[in-house]
Amino acid sequence: MSPRNEVKLFSGTHSKYLAEKIADSYGIPLGDITISKFSDGEIQPSINESVRGCDVFFIQSTFAPADNLLEMLLMIDAAKRASAHYITAVIPYFGMARQDRKDKPRVSIGSKVAADMLKAAGVSRVMTMDLHAPQIQGFFEIPVDHLDPSVIFIPYIMKQPFGDSLMIASPDMGSSARARIYAKALGCDMVIVDKERRRANEIASMTLIGDVAGRDVIMVDDIIDTGNTLAKAAQLIKDKGALSVRAMCTHPVLSGNAYETIENSVLDELVVCDTIPLQKECSKIKVLSVAELFANAIRNVTEFGSISSLFEIKKEQSSH
Repeated sequence: MSPRNEVKLFSGTHSKYLAEKIADSYGIPLGDITISKFSDGEIQPSINESVRGCDVFFIQSTFAPADNLLEMLLMIDAAKRASAHYITAVIPYFGMARQDRKDKPRVSIGSKVAADMLKAAGVSRVMTMDLHAPQIQGFFEIPVDHLDPSVIFIPYIMKQPFGDSLMIASPDMGSSARARIYAKALGCDMVIVDKERRRANEIASMTLIGDVAGRDVIMVDDIIDTGNTLAKAAQLIKDKGALSVRAMCTHPVLSGNAYETIENSVLDELVVCDTIPLQKECSKIKVLSVAELFANAIRNVTEFGSISSLFEIKKEQSSH
């Protein structure tokens, strides 16, 4: 890749709201692409400008339905066949990331399947944010830029008047490493909610490890889906004497009755990123944009800059 190559950004159908903000922050307009559908729903992307020799970035989160992933694959193929120099799939929310291992017999590893399909379609690089399991990067045989949302969340937390009452919580054992990073950066204690699942999206029991009495607690996680786990964890923390309970979740999947669950919960606030668009308004949900972070990452990739340097603000601000 060379800085002399022209950079072009294109958006898939359902991530245009975010792609427009990324393009605006980067300083160029979105490229001209038409994504047509036959009467039976079959997708056919058509790039309406030359991409020969260009560094092309396709922006599309692969949340449900699966058409979003297929659309990305077809856009990549179109650019490859049009002689694009370098093709990057910008996937703010990488779908199927929860399928990262065989946790029971005879199940697929969906994130590996998605990685293989992207590589087969002709992508040169993948840029994403807050994978459910960081080791998914190893499923790719191409470079992966894994952006860290803490650079967005931590400055937001530091602006709130919590003082010494602040405490970070992990809503399950799997998120404890993530919570520890936040607690260390913010110089506060953390607790863990240990949960036992009966099956996917269904909790059998919860236990709180740590003391939250008199504290303002913030839970951190990568995905909020049905909201049931978060709502139950928030209730448990509040019952144990917390002054307030908030949550920071990168990807607002928010399926089923999630919006009602959050609205009716004891959560004071749910802060999410705009990697997935909200389907409706909710008084407790606040959205922080990832557009500038992705625009800077795209700029650093095309100019051979450091991606890790984008996260240094976290360390600088946490030292104040």
